[in-house]
Amino acid sequence: MDNPPVAEKSGGSSEQNVVASDPPEAEAQGGIEEREIAEESPSISDPALPQVSQDVDGFLSNLGLHDDKFEPPEVPDSIEVFCKLVETMIGNYDSGDISARFGQVPEEDTTFLESVVRVSKLMNALRGFPVGSPAGEMYGRSGSVLQRAMLFVEDEFRTLLEDSRSHIPESKSLKTKHPSFNSKEDHDRCVLPESEPTGDEDYPAYPPEVVAGMKKVATAMISAGYETECCQVFSISRRNAFKEAVNKQGIDSFSNDDLQKMQWDTLEGEIAAWIKVVKKCSQVLFPGERRLAESVFEDHPAIISSQFGNLARAAVIHFLNFAEAVAMTKRSAEKLFKFLDMYETLRDLIPAISSPNSDDRCHELKSETMTAGSRLGEAAVCIFCDLENSIKSDVSKTPVPNGAVHPLTSYTMNYLNYACEYKDTMEEVFRQHQRIERNDEAGSDAENDRSRQNNARPPPAKLSPFATQLTTVMDLLDASMDTKSKLYKDMSLRYIFLMNNGRYILQKMKGSSEIHKVMGDTWCRKRSSDLRQYHQNYKRETWSKVLQCLKDEGLQVNGKVIKPVLKERFKTFNALFDEIHKTQSTWVVKDEQLRSELRVSISAVMIPAYRSFLARFSQYLDPGRQTEKYIKYQPEDIETTIDDLFDGNPMSMARKRT
Repeated sequence: MDNPPVAEKSGGSSEQNVVASDPPEAEAQGGIEEREIAEESPSISDPALPQVSQDVDGFLSNLGLHDDKFEPPEVPDSIEVFCKLVETMIGNYDSGDISARFGQVPEEDTTFLESVVRVSKLMNALRGFPVGSPAGEMYGRSGSVLQRAMLFVEDEFRTLLEDSRSHIPESKSLKTKHPSFNSKEDHDRCVLPESEPTGDEDYPAYPPEVVAGMKKVATAMISAGYETECCQVFSISRRNAFKEAVNKQGIDSFSNDDLQKMQWDTLEGEIAAWIKVVKKCSQVLFPGERRLAESVFEDHPAIISSQFGNLARAAVIHFLNFAEAVAMTKRSAEKLFKFLDMYETLRDLIPAISSPNSDDRCHELKSETMTAGSRLGEAAVCIFCDLENSIKSDVSKTPVPNGAVHPLTSYTMNYLNYACEYKDTMEEVFRQHQRIERNDEAGSDAENDRSRQNNARPPPAKLSPFATQLTTVMDLLDASMDTKSKLYKDMSLRYIFLMNNGRYILQKMKGSSEIHKVMGDTWCRKRSSDLRQYHQNYKRETWSKVLQCLKDEGLQVNGKVIKPVLKERFKTFNALFDEIHKTQSTWVVKDEQLRSELRVSISAVMIPAYRSFLARFSQYLDPGRQTEKYIKYQPEDIETTIDDLFDGNPMSMARKRT
């Protein structure tokens, strides 16, 4: 609302139609007398003020019943006394006496502000009476007093806002859930930091008594018709304070082109800084600004919404420009988790900028924030779905040395582990993306095409879009490992490779309850069954020939042991066992439990069979050189040698010989 004019001029020519104009010059000259009164007054509130105020209220009540503007009423002397008392109070506030300053005695401040509002009511009630009449002159007089009072009150409001604000402490880091995912690093050793408290939840750090004073001043200014000035002072002061708090976080401004050309390492750092600032605004700055506006303008919800909305919009639009520019950068796997962090940050920003009582500006801002978040979510979905293409395109014809875990397996499972730590967010963005796709593809054949592509393996019923995609990735990885196992010419090594990768996948699933939930117990049981089958196949391929050497068939004719055949059996056994040890000691089984299970199961069949064979037939060899030549291993040697297998160490044999 504009300032009530101190004076009004009519365009009419008739003297009766002339209303109160500028206060006479005598009023300005009377300022000296008023200052003298102020200097003589010992306190802000004159003892006569309550009675005089009561007289003014009575006059205003009677004036409300006076309809004829051309028959002005008599103005009692108490009205002029009241105006002088108000001027005296202003003079005392401006006297320089610290004890008399505004804010030192809240009760007197309240009395003063009530008096200012009363002056405003008096001026409005006297508006329109003819110039020269006592009522017309008092209109100009009260307008002059009100203007002087409002200049003082506005300055005091500005002082309360700017000088009473406590120092805003530096905030601690608000860390994101993950560092960037980099396929070249060992993800098994990634340590995830957690968010720390900011320590400045009391922002904007005004003492309660100061906020109470602001509310009194704002209420008086609005009641007196100075809403525009009040809001302008508040808006400028809080905008500057908010900007100062944001700048302390160290965020920079970049153009869209700058962000598109930026290297990922640099952009990642800028994203981290952006997340830190937006979280600070969501958790501390915006709630603090809203609380302050609600406290100062408690009885004026429209002003609260306007003040907060204008302040928030400038900051949020800057945040959204950055987010949308990042969403447009070239997509790559390592960006997924930063995109999800940004999506969550914008999602958490929405409650901080909107409320049930928000005006259209805040609702529009909420909509824009949701749109920017949706673009980040869409980018995240596309990046995650591209994992499917990455698995399909990995067509290397070179097998991993020694049957170890394939890099694609470790990369994919670590990637899925990290993605599932964002499971709720991933579910959310996939659902949003699915809705968008359905809208875009309405009436097209795209849905039918995708359905035909999925006919090879229909997704399990009632799986969410994210769970369906996760299942697809797991099945593709399973199929890829089966294909890659065929690169090994040695069937035994093929099964070691399948066991290594199958166990790695299973262990990762056990470590991630989210993946386990999605894939289900049936899938896990099937995987465990496959591992047992690979184990049996490995033993059959590797040890069946060795065990064949330890059988009785062909060693006896008519109940007599044929020594040449027995010697050949021992020679064949030694050669096969040596070759297995030489070869399979270089093979790698990283999982300790799997390695132990393999060794135990081999020993369980080999040692009893060898011990029995040795006990039954060693006696048929001549003691001495023959025994040493053909009986190369004792049962305990068999066990020791088996314990060398799968170490990935070609020196195992050399160590055994020394």
